[in-house]
Amino acid sequence: MRRRNRLLSLAIIAGLTLASTPAVAKPKPTLAEIEAAKKAEAAKKAIADAAAKKLAAANTTLKELTAKASVARALYLKAQNELNIATAQAVAAAKYAAETAAAVQEAHRVIGKLAVDAYMLGGAMSDIEPLLSANGPQDLIDQLSTLNTLGAQNSTALDRYKEAEIVARAAKKKAEEAKVAQEVATAKVAAAKKVADDAQALQQKEVDKLRAVQDKLIKELATARNVRITLEQQRQLALLEESQAGTAANTINQAKVWPDIGFKGRSTIRTTEAQRAAAVAFAKKQVLARKPYIWGSEGPNSFDCSGLVYAAYKSAGLGWPNWDRLNSALYSGYTKHVSLNELVPGDLLFYSYKGTISTIHHITIYAGGGMMWEANSKGKGLLYSNIYSVKGLMPFGGRV
Repeated sequence: MRRRNRLLSLAIIAGLTLASTPAVAKPKPTLAEIEAAKKAEAAKKAIADAAAKKLAAANTTLKELTAKASVARALYLKAQNELNIATAQAVAAAKYAAETAAAVQEAHRVIGKLAVDAYMLGGAMSDIEPLLSANGPQDLIDQLSTLNTLGAQNSTALDRYKEAEIVARAAKKKAEEAKVAQEVATAKVAAAKKVADDAQALQQKEVDKLRAVQDKLIKELATARNVRITLEQQRQLALLEESQAGTAANTINQAKVWPDIGFKGRSTIRTTEAQRAAAVAFAKKQVLARKPYIWGSEGPNSFDCSGLVYAAYKSAGLGWPNWDRLNSALYSGYTKHVSLNELVPGDLLFYSYKGTISTIHHITIYAGGGMMWEANSKGKGLLYSNIYSVKGLMPFGGRV
């Protein structure tokens, strides 16, 4: 973040090594590296696009197979229903035949009994004996009439039985034939249904596999894109920092505290005393854990100066839209300004090359008692230090 002995510079992606000797910066990304990253991203995109087309085609096939399987299931259910109807018809026909057979059997029994009685009556008596043995002529007439009537009823029952038997036998035969046909049809449809279901299941597996491949490729594409964007941003920042570092190197006798030339911040604060205390505790924990400084990092394993500030207040419960990841200069306008005499633990301190907002290059968290928690540099890491140990202190603190 800074160099001692009049040489000042901004941290770039690799950071600067702070020591008594001049810092050596890691080379900024080259145009060739950025171009290679672009090509890698384009290659990943081409592969991802091809996978997307293959997945779309597989999904289309799956829809078609699903439709066929649905048709096969419908036919299977229809065939099963027809089989149930045919079976019920065969059972009804057999029942009807049995009922008519029972009726004829009963009629045969009645007729047989009457025939026996008539034979016995005619074989043992003369023509006059029935009249003499009867209660009277009317009784005999009634007996003969009953015999004739029962005979006629039996003939009718027999005729109906024969007709019913013919109908029942035909119905039963037809029902049995329908049942056999439906059993064959059901077996065929069941086989077709199984083929359709199996094809659908296999295609679903293929779709799932292709979807997993596409998800992986999309993640790889996102990673390649992030690499390319990061390299481009790092190069732009490095060029800017080199320019600012050159300007800062020519700034002689930088004051410890810059004069107040009318700096303005927010009119309100977002935090409570408890939240500021929580932010200080978080920063202290990271310093005591000897976490390293890595430019552009906001935790949990490493931090740069503004990343430590952002993570500390995020841990205290601040989130979007009340809190965001900014650079040191922007945080100065994102907080309410208080004088250095009014600092409380949790306030932010800013350090500038020229005493202007645009040249603010470092930010820390006030710990109280003239001390601060900071992510200092790649060489020093995270520190607990005096607020005047870094030159160029701005004449105000920022209360979040």
